[in-house]
Amino acid sequence: MSFLLDTNVISEARKPNGNPNVRAWLASVKGVDLYLSVLVVGEIRHGIERLRRRDPAQATIYETWLAKLRQDYADRIVPITREIAEEWGRMNVPDRVPVIDGLMAATARVQGLTFVTRNTGDLLRTGVRLLNPFAG
Repeated sequence: MSFLLDTNVISEARKPNGNPNVRAWLASVKGVDLYLSVLVVGEIRHGIERLRRRDPAQATIYETWLAKLRQDYADRIVPITREIAEEWGRMNVPDRVPVIDGLMAATARVQGLTFVTRNTGDLLRTGVRLLNPFAG
């Protein structure tokens, strides 16, 4: 089984005292089975740029982390395709889902991945395979 990691999961993994359930789950999965959405790269970039305005030194640390993620996941960063965009559009009827989480859920469905996130509540009705490693 392969997994698409949400930003909240990959970010938790870098914390020195991150959630032990997340750390244990990540340690139990083969790295080659873990994927990132290009949207995760964008969310991390957004956070770095916001941080850079108030703490350039800390932003540099995150910049290094993002570069390592891009290298480690180079062939496992999934783009948003037309097919994913259309699946996201279908998921938004009759009720809308948050845009970025919805696009990542659509990515997981189209790619046959399980979406690993803390934000399962907004996505339960989509029928996408979900896993919340924070819950243990």
